[in-house]
Amino acid sequence: MSTIGIIGAGAIGTVFAKALSRQGIEFVIANSRGPHTLTSLVEELGPTARAGTREEAAAQDIVLVAVNWPKLPTALAGLPDFAGRIVIDANNSIEVPSYKAGDLQGRASSEVFAEWVPGARVVKAFNHLVARLLDRDPAAEGGKRVLFFSGDDAEAKAQVAELIERLGFCGIDLGTLSVGARLAQFPGGPLPILNLVKFG
Repeated sequence: MSTIGIIGAGAIGTVFAKALSRQGIEFVIANSRGPHTLTSLVEELGPTARAGTREEAAAQDIVLVAVNWPKLPTALAGLPDFAGRIVIDANNSIEVPSYKAGDLQGRASSEVFAEWVPGARVVKAFNHLVARLLDRDPAAEGGKRVLFFSGDDAEAKAQVAELIERLGFCGIDLGTLSVGARLAQFPGGPLPILNLVKFG
């Protein structure tokens, strides 16, 4: 598997990085403050981790974005067109720590997000579980912890499904962004925070 990019080194970005590290997958992680602020985190994450600029993270074939919703436009501003590369939307339209809901004007949060990553094939994933659950062993109660994903590009979803499986989770395809992203987004969707396990 090619190197993964991560934009955002908060709770979700960090536990995603840990999951990649456990499977020996190389990745570049970036935050708003620069690579030098990630030295200790990268040392903790191990040899497959590298701190980089957001441009370096965004240049990878698969890029996960996990940034506090109000900061997303700034975090993604000025990046080159993604030119068909896959961007995983792991965000929820809430302001942390106030948990005030963002104004989506009736749209799914991923539809808004897609406007900030021009040229990307957006897949919604890694957003519906809180970080402490995402950080646990995905082999749970004799089964596999469920991660939902959705998107409008079948090949992009297949690659994200492969990544989810490699990380040890059970991926469940919710369909297109207009349907699946609404089901999994927080607030508003019925699926966030549900800690589900797939048996068999």
